[in-house]
Amino acid sequence: MSTRDIVLVALFAALMAALGAFPPLMIPAIAVPITAQSMGPMLAGGILGAKRGALSMLLFVLLVAVGLPLLSGGRGGLGVFAGPTAGFIFGWIAAAAVTGLLVERFWRGLNFVTAFLAASLGGIVVLYGIGIPWISLVGGVPLATAATGSAAFIPGDLIKAGLAAAAIVMVKRAYPMIRPAHGRP
Repeated sequence: MSTRDIVLVALFAALMAALGAFPPLMIPAIAVPITAQSMGPMLAGGILGAKRGALSMLLFVLLVAVGLPLLSGGRGGLGVFAGPTAGFIFGWIAAAAVTGLLVERFWRGLNFVTAFLAASLGGIVVLYGIGIPWISLVGGVPLATAATGSAAFIPGDLIKAGLAAAAIVMVKRAYPMIRPAHGRP
């Protein structure tokens, strides 16, 4: 990994921390806050690619684990990994990787629609696929109840996917940081 790669990984971990500065919006029915941070993995994977995007989220999660209050609402430390939101926190790593893989795969024809689909599949479907079962397990609620409660977040997450897609396409045009899959130009 080059110095440039390390700097980009650290930069997107810092971007994740900055997204945490926005105060969380709690929905009383479920214990998971609406935060701007769920857009971070979409941006990291879509702009940096799968490997660097996932590494930036891993670095962020490790910084939270050592106690830095980087999560929305100023939370941090090992205790957050025992709560119902931990599945989403761990899921950020996979969400960035999948978003990045999809963007890399469709790099040559990448446009707003394909970037939106990549951000939605990686940053919503994969993230929910990890986070919802965690809510069910830790919260002791049926999986269907956890899924139903999480449905309230989908409209906001689709907006975040749209914002991320616009950023991904703009960065691709101005300063592409991803090499196409299989060495294609």
